[in-house]
Formats: sequence, C-alpha cells, structure tokens
Amino acid sequence: MECSIRKWDIKDAQALAALLNNKNILNNLRDGLPCPYTTKDAEEYITAMLASDETKTFAFAIIVDGQVAGSIGVFRCENIHFRTAEMGYYIGEPYWGKGIATSAVKQVCSYIFQHTDIIRIFAEPFAYNTASCRVLEKAGFQLEGVLRCNAVKNGKILDMKMFSRLKEDAFVQE
Repeated sequence: MECSIRKWDIKDAQALAALLNNKNILNNLRDGLPCPYTTKDAEEYITAMLASDETKTFAFAIIVDGQVAGSIGVFRCENIHFRTAEMGYYIGEPYWGKGIATSAVKQVCSYIFQHTDIIRIFAEPFAYNTASCRVLEKAGFQLEGVLRCNAVKNGKILDMKMFSRLKEDAFVQE
C-alpha cells in the first residue's frame, strides 16, 4: 500500500482524533496525550505544528488513499546535538502490517537529509514494540543498543532501543 507525507492541515483534525482514540496506539507512545483524544486536542496539535519553528520541527501527516493514516515527526535537538534529530511516528491500527510506516520513515528521512543540515536521525521505541523496531530496520536504521530501565509507561519500567540513521549512509542504502 502506497503512502505519502504532507504538512498537516487543520481539516485533518477529525481523522487524527479518530486514529488516536485507540489504546493500542497510545500504549506505544510517550505520555502526555489525552485519552480520550478529542477533535479539539487534534486541532491544538495541528495548530502548534503549523506554527512551530520550521528549522526545528518537521511534522507530517501520513496519507493513504487521500486519508490520514498516521503521523510522523522529526524534532531537532539542541546545543552540541543541533545536527541530530529525534523521530517519532504512529500508524492507525487499520493500516498496520501494510508497509506504510516503513515507507513514511524512508520518505521523511530522505526529506530531512536533502533539505536540512541534520546528519543523524534517531528513534527510541519501547523494546517490546517489535513492529516499530522492524520498521526502523527496514528503513535503514541501525540498532545502537538497549536503554535498560529507560522509561515508565502504564506503571511498568521498560527498556527502550536506540536506533539511528546517518545522512552519510542514507543514499548508499536507497
């Protein structure tokens, strides 16, 4: 299944809210998202992303057949890490297992490496989230290590995995 990435549009709010009202998705994301996730919450998120510093925040809707299927963002780090960025993403459950996340990750990495001075993109999925780890591997990321007891989610202490993709490797693999 093909997908594309594009900047958010305020008209995407209802679709975004529908995707994020799902515990299976929220259980794999960082805390801070309201549950239930309302259209107002989605409007606030989209407005914030559209108003953010375009040199530091790169936030995109993932589109399949004209519909919002997920979200992907790359966020520049600061200080000595200013040429490094963290990536986060999710796909709506109806779209799982179709290669959409892998395609979106590849597309956003290509965009970032071609249009910015960022040289390293990293992601930190929960270690138990084998699907997300596999997405990163298929998109050319390398496992750098396990971050032991790195997070508390839903009352459980969890390991996370550190994956990265470097600009210098990006065009060799594609």
